[in-house]
Amino acid sequence: MTYDNILRQSDDPDVNDVIRFLRAREIVHFQRFGEAIRLAKDKMDQKNVYFTNPVLDR
Repeated sequence: MTYDNILRQSDDPDVNDVIRFLRAREIVHFQRFGEAIRLAKDKMDQKNVYFTNPVLDR
């Protein structure tokens, strides 16, 4: 949302290009982090290690 707000206020094409790049990079990082969490959870589940402690979820 911050990047979109900056883009709305900026009329400099060079600044807008950088902001679009940073926004795209942040989206990719978010997606990769989600994938890493999923892979870690799957790996821990294979070894019968709980991702969360069921006792604490009560």
